[in-house]
Amino acid sequence: MRLPPLIDGLILRRYQRFLADVTLADGTLVTAHVPNTGRMTGCWAPGAPVQLSHSDDPRRRLAWTLERVDMGQGWIGVHTGRPNAVLAEGIAAGLVPALAGYSRLRRELTYAPAGREPGRLDIGLFAGPALAVLVEIKNVTLLDGERVLFPDAVSERGLKHLTLLRTAVGEGCRAVILFAINRPEGRRFAPARSVDPRYADQLRQVVAAGVEALAIRLRHTAEGIEVGEALPVELD
Repeated sequence: MRLPPLIDGLILRRYQRFLADVTLADGTLVTAHVPNTGRMTGCWAPGAPVQLSHSDDPRRRLAWTLERVDMGQGWIGVHTGRPNAVLAEGIAAGLVPALAGYSRLRRELTYAPAGREPGRLDIGLFAGPALAVLVEIKNVTLLDGERVLFPDAVSERGLKHLTLLRTAVGEGCRAVILFAINRPEGRRFAPARSVDPRYADQLRQVVAAGVEALAIRLRHTAEGIEVGEALPVELD
């Protein structure tokens, strides 16, 4: 996926969760929107190189958006709105073998299981080699040595998505939780038990019940983001 034109800068601080002060390469100080609700642990530090996108939309309160941060090993994607589009594009192009062969892809799908509260899932795949597939995508940036972890904060919403996926399996669908590894480090994925033990336990339970867990690296290029390699998933 091609990103908008990007402008280099250095981040000074992140505050009020959705704001960051950044010095651009020409010395201009700007305040950028941070489209990330997580803690962003290990994803920024004062003085770290960043890249921003800019919008001319007069309706926006902030024209600048924080897209990615370099903590010394390459770009970390901190715009949580990007992974879904990247992976939808990659899946449609057959770049995720486990999800290849489906001719219809729908994004932002409402799934309404019988007798249960409906919920939103990121991707639905249809007209393929087997059952319809429901996919929920999670942006992963927390690093612990050789492992990348999710979540980076307690995630009630994440628990609801796992329950919804497990229900889909019970109704005869394939269901996939897809962890988008949005930084270059780390060789395997695991749930962040020390951050959210309930999520770690429930992930293990839903996988045992038939939900598939995938971890796919997102690679940042000079002009965009592309689908990379799969990583092993460790649940123990």
